[in-house]
Amino acid sequence: MESIAIQGTKRTDLGKKSTKQARRTGQIPCVIYGGAQNIHFTTGKMGVRDLIYSPDFKTVDVALGDQAVKCVLKDVVFHPVTDEIVHMDFMEMVADRKLKLQVPIRFTGVAPGVKTGGKLVQKLRKAKIKCNAADIVDSLYVDISELELGSSVRVSDIQSVNGVQVMNAPGIPIASVEIPRALKSADASDDATAEDATAEGAEAAAAE
Repeated sequence: MESIAIQGTKRTDLGKKSTKQARRTGQIPCVIYGGAQNIHFTTGKMGVRDLIYSPDFKTVDVALGDQAVKCVLKDVVFHPVTDEIVHMDFMEMVADRKLKLQVPIRFTGVAPGVKTGGKLVQKLRKAKIKCNAADIVDSLYVDISELELGSSVRVSDIQSVNGVQVMNAPGIPIASVEIPRALKSADASDDATAEDATAEGAEAAAAE
C-alpha cells in the first residue's frame, strides 16, 4: 500500500487569528485525532496534492519534528468560492482500533457485454469499509467477467477480504453494461422486420 509523507509544524495557538495567519502564508490547518490526544499542526499545500487529488487510497506518515504519526485522511474542507483547501482531518492508525474508511472499487475480468458493443458504466467508485489498522486494504475488487448487456454488479458482489467489513447496502449497484442507442435501434429494426415478415406470411396464407 502506498504511503504519503507529510511534513508538519505543530500548532500551540489555536485561535482564529492564528488560523487565518497560517492560511495567508499558504499553510493548511490540520488535526490528527483518534490517538491519546488530538494533535494540531499546519502543512504546505504542495505536500498534500498527491494525497487529495488522486483516486487511490493512501496512508499518511505525518512528520512533526521528532514525532511521526501514521494516519489516514478522513476529511478535507474546501473554500466554497475559491476551492482552496482550508482544513484537513486525519485519523491516527492505532492497533486494534476500528477505522471507517472509503477505498476505491476496481474490476477484474472483461465483461462479455462490452465485447458485444455495450458500455461499462461505473455507478459507485468507492466503498465504505470498517477494519482494524492492520487489515486496511487500498482497493476492493468485483469480478465483471459474467456481466452481459443490460446486467449489473452490486455491493454484494464485492470479493470479501478477511477483517474488512463493507458498510454499503448490499443491493446498491456498482456498475452495469448499458446497451448503446445504436444497438437498441438495430434490435428494434430487426424486430420490426421480423414482425413485417410474419404479417406478410399471414396475409399470403389467408389469400390462399
